[in-house]
Amino acid sequence: MTSPGTEIVAPVAAMGQRVLMVEDESDLGAVVKRHLEADGLTVTVVGSGEQAVDLLGEEKFDLVLLDIMLPGIDGLEVCRWMRSRRILTPVIMLTARSSEPDKVLGLETGADDYLTKPFSLKELAARVRAMFRRLSISAGADETDGDRLRVGDRLVVDPASREAIVDGTPVDLTQKEFDLLLHFLRNPNRVFSRDQLLDSIWGYSHEAYQHAVNCHINRLRAKIERDPGKPQMITTVWGVGYKFVRPVQ
Repeated sequence: MTSPGTEIVAPVAAMGQRVLMVEDESDLGAVVKRHLEADGLTVTVVGSGEQAVDLLGEEKFDLVLLDIMLPGIDGLEVCRWMRSRRILTPVIMLTARSSEPDKVLGLETGADDYLTKPFSLKELAARVRAMFRRLSISAGADETDGDRLRVGDRLVVDPASREAIVDGTPVDLTQKEFDLLLHFLRNPNRVFSRDQLLDSIWGYSHEAYQHAVNCHINRLRAKIERDPGKPQMITTVWGVGYKFVRPVQ
């Protein structure tokens, strides 16, 4: 039993989940490693994109913290390499570039989230916690929901295997893309604001991160819509947000 006023802090994740941090600032890498390992994570730190590619090609990680500005292969190229090889491990980009186009570019390469340097260790831990919490919720829901969701003869989504099939061909979706699609399919014709989607899919809401939603919507449309420029399923409700509409057969 705790005494009155004692704060109980939930651990960032289940014990032993593996995080790869790709960061060429060794002091920052060491501090983050100590901080996350105190919460029960297993953290590996490497200082270059080449080292990251070698490790990711051989070992499985549950989350990647990826600095954009790296010597040699930069973080954007590492992320592109991961997604091109169907390595769908969640990625949080760490960037010193604070402009919106730079942040959007990181998301468009396949990152799930980003943090702008300098960041606080508390904020980093909160983002990691939110990422693992969403993974845990998705896994728990999928274990009890094995029914496939179908949209006409075009799209089939299997929550249990986390597989999406478009026109008979499996498509590779990142964790956030799949969660976003599943959220829409389970709530057809309901309009969601960007803040609501951030809360439901990312686990937090902040106006500065609303373009993370936009980027993921665009990537998802590119994978499931016949014409991403004229989407028929994930539609925009101007001034409000987005909704999923079953296309007319």
